[in-house]
Amino acid sequence: MQYYLKHLKERIKEKQIKVGVIGLGYVGLPVACMLADVGFQVVGVDILPDRIKKINKGINPIEGKEPGLADLISRVVDMGGLVATSNYEDLQSAGLVLIDVETPIDENHIPKYQALRSACHSLAEVIQDGTLIIVESTIAPGTMARVVRPLIESVSGKESGKEFFLGACPERVMPGKLLRNLHSMSRVCGGESPEVAEVMVTFYRNIVKTDLDPADLITAELTKTAENAYRDVNIAFANELALICQSVGADFLKVRELVNKSPGRNVLFAGAGVGGHCIPKDPWLLAHGSQGTVDLKLIPAARAVNDSMPKQIFLLLERALEKFDIPIRESQVAIWGYAYLEESDDVRNSPSQLLYEILKSSKADVILQDPYVPGYQEDELDSLENCDAVIVMVAHQVYRRVDLNEVKNRLKKPIIIDGRRVIDPKEAVEAGLQYYAIGFGSNQLIK
Repeated sequence: MQYYLKHLKERIKEKQIKVGVIGLGYVGLPVACMLADVGFQVVGVDILPDRIKKINKGINPIEGKEPGLADLISRVVDMGGLVATSNYEDLQSAGLVLIDVETPIDENHIPKYQALRSACHSLAEVIQDGTLIIVESTIAPGTMARVVRPLIESVSGKESGKEFFLGACPERVMPGKLLRNLHSMSRVCGGESPEVAEVMVTFYRNIVKTDLDPADLITAELTKTAENAYRDVNIAFANELALICQSVGADFLKVRELVNKSPGRNVLFAGAGVGGHCIPKDPWLLAHGSQGTVDLKLIPAARAVNDSMPKQIFLLLERALEKFDIPIRESQVAIWGYAYLEESDDVRNSPSQLLYEILKSSKADVILQDPYVPGYQEDELDSLENCDAVIVMVAHQVYRRVDLNEVKNRLKKPIIIDGRRVIDPKEAVEAGLQYYAIGFGSNQLIK
């Protein structure tokens, strides 16, 4: 063991090691590019032929605003530092492999590890002795011990900790800030032994410019799931406070501002729902780690609140349409924003999708528009033709800058529902629109 790790550490320092990256999505692709850019030879494995083709042509397959990524991909591909493939045999000579695949949950909040299991199985068939395998995907506490280690040992016939080594280093990135986050966010380097964690710190120091904290596997798994569960709980409080403000006729944004003047208080923003690959899922991964031994109350309650926010938007729409005697089933509604995050094309767990399903089940005619998501990139004003209302679900800059007078002219009925508080209420009313928003009491517009 000591020989393998010492040799691996020396080769990392000299960049004389091939690095494999399994999964070339929002995490794996920028990581692969950054490693190639500092001098490692990187082989990326993915299952999507179109993505592989684009990457090998130096084309960025990710839509949305990702500062620096397109240029970085072009540069590292041109210099031969990164090659994308679907063939796991190309990882046979890799001394270190990162796994960056999706780890979703099912309808019962149980982890669905098909992609993780498939990656581990295929990798185990080709790894050489001494390979360090690091899972960067977010996983439930105990997954390395219960899923990853036994699977790789069984398929490879090798023993973990002696013939290959395991680490967990959960990513901390957000679409729109991928490269910046990878450089500037601290990482927990969880190794199956302190020696493995030390090698991981040496490796990540090539691209991470801040804290790298060595830890064990379970601590690394817990840290990432806990930090996102923490944020989810705090968002849920903000959302409930916003609903209270709305019901009593106050403005959540003003209340939030004043509460946050008190030392140690930091009420987050409320809104139309929580999306993305992390926050809607990771609290359930954290909960799953207890294996049913803890009677959980706060985490499930927060998830229920945040999942209910698209329904709250629906209720606002229903109330607005009633003033014009229009039932939901006879309405046509435009939803502005399909991604879960502003200036991004990432639609994973999008609250807009939940709202769309609620509206369709109520027989409404729905138009989806998003400047970054292929298939929905119609001009935002053109999308309003024949619509009774528009609902802003994502804080894209284009919606912040929209001509409200033109919005009023295009709509059949003057209804705007602001799920992200990107529209100034007074400006909306001055343009002749009826303004509704999460956390906004209607009497706030009455002088």
